[in-house]
Amino acid sequence: MTTISTSTSTPKAEPTTTQLMDWYRQMSVIRQFEVKCAQSYQQQKIGGFCHLYVGQEAVAVGSIAATRPQDYVITAYRDHGHAIARGMEMTPLFAELYGKASGCSRGKGGSMHFFDAEKNFFGGHAIVGGHIPLAIGLGWAAKYRKEDRVTLCYFGDGAINQGSFHEALNLAGIHKLPCIFMVENNGYAMGTHLHRSSAVTDLKLRTGDAYGIPGKEVDGMDCIAMYQMMRDGIEYCRSGNGSLFLEVKTYRYRGHSMSDPQKYRTKEEVAKYQDHDPIGRLEKLLREKKLLDDGKVAAMNDEIHAAVEKAHEEADGAAFPTTEDIWKDVYAMPFGPYLAR
Repeated sequence: MTTISTSTSTPKAEPTTTQLMDWYRQMSVIRQFEVKCAQSYQQQKIGGFCHLYVGQEAVAVGSIAATRPQDYVITAYRDHGHAIARGMEMTPLFAELYGKASGCSRGKGGSMHFFDAEKNFFGGHAIVGGHIPLAIGLGWAAKYRKEDRVTLCYFGDGAINQGSFHEALNLAGIHKLPCIFMVENNGYAMGTHLHRSSAVTDLKLRTGDAYGIPGKEVDGMDCIAMYQMMRDGIEYCRSGNGSLFLEVKTYRYRGHSMSDPQKYRTKEEVAKYQDHDPIGRLEKLLREKKLLDDGKVAAMNDEIHAAVEKAHEEADGAAFPTTEDIWKDVYAMPFGPYLAR
């Protein structure tokens, strides 16, 4: 199995204090955004499904921090954190959740279909594992066009037993595509624990011998570890070595979706992981570096809270799509309505 060699590499610089503070802010924004989403869902402002990212913030923030703007990002339906980490503004995200025309997908996608082509953020996909072949397409396009792009593809542990996962990674292995596949292993596929759904629970072993794609494990509750792994992984892919598979060990504090009663796990289990909260871990480090104290933490949280509330209010007051909008974005060419023909 191919391995990522670092024996001859120049030692990498540690993250700067500016980076650390930025990551702390990003994770805090995602956390407060998701808390507001939960409130809005309970107020019936959000229709359909809503999958929150609370607890997993370090995965998106740490990994996307290692990318360049031209790199592609594609993910599954738990996509709020990735969108914010990629730089999408909160107002169009709330607007999308509320089904407003000013939403990032014009109010037609909802929680599971955030999208921003200008930022090379290609969703937000509801079908379990259905977006993994799309990541292959992005990787193939970059290699075919000889473009310096790496594709980051995120999915949950429930997706790795889908046929689309295996077909896609087989193609990635054959063509040595510049793709990084990340399984955000939060322990549960909906309400089914990993050991009940996967014959091999050490997920990093799933791709090496099968598809010639090296597998690595990383602590997804540690933003710095996530960044360092992705920094090296992206360099590996940019250098023409092919794809990489990462098992990201993480945990979600909320249910699979807002309608999940969470009867499959105990409060004690959740509390155990909350003791290793990614925001709390980084905050502890920043306090040790004298970059944060109680006053600065409170001020930042107040500032973020105000920004979240402002974005929510703007989105809540925005207009819904018109009846005519139902015919838009269905096909590439804007002709219709089709029922009248």
